[in-house]
This record gives sequence, structure tokens and C-alpha cells, in this order.
Amino acid sequence: MYNVVEYLENSCKKYSDKIAVIEENKKITYEELRNKSQVVGTFIGSKIFNEPIIIFMDKGIDALISFLGCAYAGCFYTLINPELPSVRIEHIKSTINSKLVITDNENENLAKTYFKDLEVKNINELKKEKINLDILNKSSLNHIDIDPLYVNFTSGSTGVPKGVVISHKSVIDFIDEFTKIFKFNKNDIIANQAPFDFDVSVKDIYSSLKVGATLLIVPKKYFSNPSLLLDYLCDNKVTTMTWAVSALCLITTFHGLDYKVPKSIKKILFSGEVMPLKHLNMWMNKLPKTTFVNVYGPTEITCNCLYHIVDRKREYKDKLPVGVPFKNERVFLLNENNEIITNKDEVGEICVSGTCVGLGYYNNESVTQEHFTKNPNNTYYRETIYRTGDLGYYNNLGEMMFNGRKDFQIKYLGHRIELEEIEKSMMDIDEVNRGCVIFDEEKSKLYGFYIGNIDKKDLSIKLKETLPVYMVPTKLINLDEFPLTKNGKIDRKKLMEVYK
Repeated sequence: MYNVVEYLENSCKKYSDKIAVIEENKKITYEELRNKSQVVGTFIGSKIFNEPIIIFMDKGIDALISFLGCAYAGCFYTLINPELPSVRIEHIKSTINSKLVITDNENENLAKTYFKDLEVKNINELKKEKINLDILNKSSLNHIDIDPLYVNFTSGSTGVPKGVVISHKSVIDFIDEFTKIFKFNKNDIIANQAPFDFDVSVKDIYSSLKVGATLLIVPKKYFSNPSLLLDYLCDNKVTTMTWAVSALCLITTFHGLDYKVPKSIKKILFSGEVMPLKHLNMWMNKLPKTTFVNVYGPTEITCNCLYHIVDRKREYKDKLPVGVPFKNERVFLLNENNEIITNKDEVGEICVSGTCVGLGYYNNESVTQEHFTKNPNNTYYRETIYRTGDLGYYNNLGEMMFNGRKDFQIKYLGHRIELEEIEKSMMDIDEVNRGCVIFDEEKSKLYGFYIGNIDKKDLSIKLKETLPVYMVPTKLINLDEFPLTKNGKIDRKKLMEVYK
């Protein structure tokens, strides 16, 4: 198998009339999904091959058709959420350097404004075209499994987003093992929480296609109303949730499970942040027969590289392990001297090798070389590893434990964020003389400290012009001066002690 569309083809043969995807009041069968994806693939394949396509729309059935159309054509996709600030959209556009944009009715006018120098096509017009198997077969013959499937943009330490390139092979190898370990099957109703530009959604989409399950797309608006959200999960008899920790905690924070319990759920997998044990226990108490799994891994290694199935009989003192590696993924720790760590409790950087490792950062060779490096302990041939920047250690059972970050990158609200990017956006505002952003992991709260002549409300409004909402600090504090360390650096520890 060398193209993810084979998941769709295989499930279509077995379950052609089965509902493949539900999007609120819309539904599409496997056969309809295949046919419409092939139509879009025909259009794309008639023009280009192995090039990036911008998908400019929110998550939904049409976005999924667009993704699969790109795969049929031997091209790869980048989804841009239309709600992103214009500065971020412009950066992604200039980095990805695409010739073609696919959008929908709701966002067509905006797309033509942002991408006036590119070819912009409405998905609804493309779906009216006809399938040309000659074009699709030609694309298939020229495609290989290490060709890219998608580019997802994450926050960047240089103050700009980085586009992570992931191949078909990486996704196929991961999804085959992921669905096997956690026993995904055709009877599953998989509730998609994550945006389609966030790699948690990769597990939802391709696990569904692999086993012939039904993908239930949960509308974003429901996450501001836990009662509606729980009604939606219960009404659709959801069996599987692969969600960000923050989304699960949203329900328990507002005591949603006291209103209604989605008893059909058989497995809940969570990632993105450290799961607070008190919130996990609330879920486990309400769902005594459900399997809970902590999964770990950055976007650069194709979703996840470690997992831990929660043992209800085990007492977890302060936090869950991130666990053991998935099959065919080598996960290890390196100390500051690049020596492999095997002793328990010794902290080192989490590093990963295997087919899961991405192809690098799109159009960004210098940063790629910093993070996708040669294994320093293999001197005989080039073994590429990804250095996560996360710290870990082994517990008494040999399980990996997460121990924070090496740098200023954090995991917040299910997203991976570079604090330096937020600081750069603050400093780009004329009225701000200096800025510093700190993450309080215990309270899961972003603090923004600044020196300048702008009030907090106006600063927040200006930051939202360049940053996604989740990257804007929840608390902004105006200072006359920053406390400094003896080396002349901002004393972040003292800032938190004084203003926390």
C-alpha cells in the first residue's frame, strides 16, 4: 500500500452504501465520498502532480473530499482555516507557494481576496465535473509512498509558523498500527474534535477510512456549550474519541457529565497536554468500562510515538506515563553529551526515529537541519532522528515520563506553541517596548508581561490581528520594568512568583 486513498477504495468495496462521514445535518456514503474525491482528483491531476494545494475552508465533508482529491492526483494539501489572522495566512501562502486554492461557497470571496494571484476553485463547482480514470491512473503510476500527503503548520521558534511535511508512508505505517492496537472497527462512530489543520484529526480521518467506520465531525460551536456537545455525542452513539486534553477538560470543568453521560463510548484517547488526574478520574468514574489511553508525540513524527493504556487498578501518584513506543518506532533519550540514557529517573531529550519521522519543514531547510538530524550514536550510516525538544525520563517500570520542554515551546489548549512567536507579535506592536510570555503549566494559563503605552484591552485586540485566539495570553500585565537575572536576562521565575 502506498497511497492513503487505498483505505477509501478498500472500505468502499466492502461498505459502499454505509455512511462514511456525518457533518451535523449532512451525510455522505463511502461510494459518494470516493466518487466525489475522484472527480476533484481528476481536475487537480489534469493540471499538476506532486505539488501543494491550499484548502481554504473549515473542517467538514468538503474539506475531506478536497484532501482525498489531492491524494488521488498525487498532490498534497495544506488546510488554511479562514479564521486565521491575515498575517498568518499570508505567511503560509508565501511558504507553501501553491498554484491552486480550493474553497467553498462560504469562503470563496475571502479566498479570492487573499489568493488573487492564484487559481481559486469552488469545491461545489469541481464536484460537478466527471471522473477521468486515465488521469487518475497516470497520477497513481507516478506516485510513491514517500511523496507528501499533507503539510501542517505549527508555531515556530523564529516567530513564524513552520510547515511540517508528512508522507503517505508515515501515515499508513502509523494508522495500520494505531487501529490494530486500539481495535478500531467498522462499527465505530469516531467523534472528531480537532480542527483539520491539527494532526489529531489525522487519526480520526484515516482510522475511519482504514476500518470502514463512520466519522462524526463535531461542529466547533458545540464546544462553547457542553450540554449541546453531550447531546450530540449521545444522539449519534459515539464509540470513540481521540481528543485534545483541553477539550475533555472543558466538559468536566463545567460539570457536563452531571448533565449527561455518553455511555456508548468504548475508548477515549487523549493528547496535546498533560492530563490532570482529577479530570481523568471524573471521566473514568462516569464511564467504568471505557478504555482510556494517554498518547504522546509532536506533529513532526506523524501524530504519536508513545502510548499508555490507563490501568484502573494502578495508583498514579502525580501524572500518567506517556508510555511505550508504537511498533516500528524507536524512541529514546539523549543527554547533553548526546549519550543514550538507559537509567531510570535520568532526564534527557526525547528523540524518535523510524518511518514515522516527517520529511522536514516545507521550504525551510535551515530549520529542518536543526531538528531532523543524524543520530549521533550511529556513525556507520545516516539514521535520521527527530529531536523533539521535550524532556523525559524512565520510571521504575521502564515507561517514558514527560518532563517538560527544553526551550520555550509549550502545549496549550491542544496546540503546540512557541512562546517566542507570541513575544515577537507583542514586540511588533509600536506601543510595546518589551514583551515576555510565560506559561503556568499548573494552571494551564498564558501570562503576557509587557512594557509600553498601551492598555491591556487594546493590546489583546492587536494581538488577535496576528495570532490565533488560543495564542493570545489570557492575562496581560503592564510593568514599568522587568526583573533581571545576574546575567541580564528577564527573570521569568521571579515574574511568576510576584504576579502569578
